[in-house]
Amino acid sequence: MPPKLTPPMDKSIRITVDIGGTFTDLQIFDQSTGRNQAHKTPTTPNDPSEGLLTGLTEAAQQFDFRFDQISSLIHGTTIATNAVLQRKLPRGALITTAGFEDVLEIGRHLRSQVYANIAEQRALLIPRARRFGLKERIKADGCIETALTDADIRALAYDLTHCEAETVAVCFLHSYTNPCHERRVAALLKDILPDLRVSISSDISPEFREFERTSTTVLNALLMPVVGSYLERLKTRLHAHGLVAPVYLVQSNGGVATPEMAARQPARLLLSGPSGGARAAETIAHRLDNLNLVAVDMGGTSYDVSLVEAGQVHQVNQGVVDGCPVRLPMVEMRTIGAGGGSIARVDQAGGLFVGPESAGAVPGPACYGRGGKRPTVTDANVILGRIDPAHFLGGTMDLDGHAARQSIDQQIAAPLDLGVEESAEGIVQIAVAHMASAIRLSLFEKGLDPEDFSLISFGGAGGLHACETAAELDIRQVIFPADPGTLSAWGMLYADIAHDLTTAQLMPANEQALPDLAQAVETLRRSGNKLLDDDNIRAADRRITFSLDLRYPGQAYEITTPFTDTNAIAQAVAAFHRLHLSQFAHSEPTVTPDIINLRLSAIGLLDKPKAPVIGSGDGQSRGRRGIYNRGHWQQVRVYDRRSLETDKTLSGPLVIEEPHSTILVPDGWSLCPLTSGELIAMDLTGENT
Repeated sequence: MPPKLTPPMDKSIRITVDIGGTFTDLQIFDQSTGRNQAHKTPTTPNDPSEGLLTGLTEAAQQFDFRFDQISSLIHGTTIATNAVLQRKLPRGALITTAGFEDVLEIGRHLRSQVYANIAEQRALLIPRARRFGLKERIKADGCIETALTDADIRALAYDLTHCEAETVAVCFLHSYTNPCHERRVAALLKDILPDLRVSISSDISPEFREFERTSTTVLNALLMPVVGSYLERLKTRLHAHGLVAPVYLVQSNGGVATPEMAARQPARLLLSGPSGGARAAETIAHRLDNLNLVAVDMGGTSYDVSLVEAGQVHQVNQGVVDGCPVRLPMVEMRTIGAGGGSIARVDQAGGLFVGPESAGAVPGPACYGRGGKRPTVTDANVILGRIDPAHFLGGTMDLDGHAARQSIDQQIAAPLDLGVEESAEGIVQIAVAHMASAIRLSLFEKGLDPEDFSLISFGGAGGLHACETAAELDIRQVIFPADPGTLSAWGMLYADIAHDLTTAQLMPANEQALPDLAQAVETLRRSGNKLLDDDNIRAADRRITFSLDLRYPGQAYEITTPFTDTNAIAQAVAAFHRLHLSQFAHSEPTVTPDIINLRLSAIGLLDKPKAPVIGSGDGQSRGRRGIYNRGHWQQVRVYDRRSLETDKTLSGPLVIEEPHSTILVPDGWSLCPLTSGELIAMDLTGENT
């Protein structure tokens, strides 16, 4: 049993929760003692709030605290992402400028499979019958060319009622320069149809590019009822159990927002959970003074890759969720279907495939004993001896090794005419190849060399494959953080309240732009401070920064460049040229770039945990266990992570077990525990064969 927390002072417990596809992870931080504890519980896909409350109740019993002693709850969730992926969305409608009803269908005419005979289908979230055009026109300079009439809006309200729309996206041409028509539609619809949810593009994504802006607004509108009803259920459940502490939702940019903001702009939650892991990697990079990290999060369903370069997490201003562009700031992340629950199968031609389909939490891998019959990566690890069925999740969940063996024997080994162990090892090798490929692509597309990076591995399944994945890439160092199975939840402890605001500023980046820029800066600054006022953030805890989206004239893409002061336009331009050279291997220093957008980031600083100091263990192993590796069984030393002696180097092969994850250190690697809690694995061969 893990040790209980010291009985806390009133309101001294801060809790973070990361709801994944298979497990719900919790971190319990006692602010009075500075101590952290971790807990896992199965996710409840039909209503994630049930699993969250179950996890809170279990943690309160296990670590001896009451709900009324919780000071805040920070919550990362996949509910928005899952709603889009599974198309469990309400009936939505789109209102746009007459003649632009088909923007979603026209798209960008880009094809992901260039040589395919048939173009891929568009991800159309709103059918043509529920897309309405209004007679109005605002020109690119913000002037009104065709005024909007209340009569047309009232007629539209009748059409919305007739088509039974539950939520509406409003995206007018050039509303990023003048939002008056969008705001007028939203206000009048609220009066006529008070129960209708309305999202306007000038609030969620006030930028040019009609397709991306429309797609983002539609996603936001469709997610408003989904996320709003979930937050209401969560609030009701928490209050019924005596938890009335502030609740924050993790956003795609790594910051947090209040439930009220999340309900208005739920599209900002699309990378809610994974961004916590990226924040954790950034925190550990500075703690270890190792500023170039590849962060990999391998859970039960997916494998997420993000980069920390020069101590900063890579962020982008646009992503894609299941074919739908999202024009919002978010942590740059590549996700593939390579988790512990990824299903292995043999096709008709005798090829072995792993993922992207996952067994998820229900029914889960065959070894879970919950009705799952199809073999997974976790089943393979059980057969190979990497996972001890009696110590899974710290011994709180028994695994069925016989079911795992039977599943792989019947569905993989027999069709391939291989042994069960050979088949299991093949499953793991294919999964590792997928992971290495995702990392390689994330680095190579930026011109980065894997040898210049260390790998930081977390997630419940990450430690079993991290060293092998690093060896595929010639990465010599792997970092295993404390409580890697719940690290995304741990990273949320270091999150701050974050608001991202944007205003379009289409002009050359020269001295003549300064008056307009100065005015835009002050307008955004007032808006940012107003949002932080609503969050009750003190002036001393506010950080407001600006940046510019710049591009060379005629380009179709921009680079976001720091902008420190309205008089520093020349410095921003010089930085843009350097960034362009770094990213694309060429620049044009004599050309004046164009400004596309001015961006503001308003940060409200929250208290952070202090870095822990981990006591040294006695260095004694639990004994030895058979591990199947490279075609044969070998006896490997097994350690409880808490027993490791700090600053004492061990040589592989060895297995490290802890309540929520298992780490495999292969032959040719060493392992050194640090007093800060991390384990550092080093490749000693230099060959990575």
